[in-house]
Amino acid sequence: MSGYKSKTLAAWIALIGGGLGLHRFYLYGRRDVWGWLWWVPTLVGAYGVLRVLELGQDDQLAWLLVPLLGFALAAAMLAAIVYGVTPDEKWNERFNPGGQAHQSGWGVVFALILSLLVGATVLMSTIAFSGQRYFEYQVEEGRKISQ
Repeated sequence: MSGYKSKTLAAWIALIGGGLGLHRFYLYGRRDVWGWLWWVPTLVGAYGVLRVLELGQDDQLAWLLVPLLGFALAAAMLAAIVYGVTPDEKWNERFNPGGQAHQSGWGVVFALILSLLVGATVLMSTIAFSGQRYFEYQVEEGRKISQ
């Protein structure tokens, strides 16, 4: 972890490429285990989306996998928000010790706004999708039992 780390750039990377853990690689390098693990739920969830597109919404495996993508993206948006609201002094203490100090500007504010918008939308959509599929499954099972 050497060199200057911009809080603004970290927040934007988390917003744009956070689903793949790119913000972790920017801050901690290519050896960051959490950055590599971030790919797993994202890719598994993306596979669930492909199953929905190919097999329809009635595919039970798909409705179990799709929320993984939503939660991975929502977690990335949360990381962008955490980076953005971290005070500059703490950011510099952690990522720029003894080097060039980062000063926040409007770029961080815009990243925060978009991260909050995208994160809330993705999280609420994921919860709604999961809840809907779960209750539809329960109704379907109830019909099978009563027949």
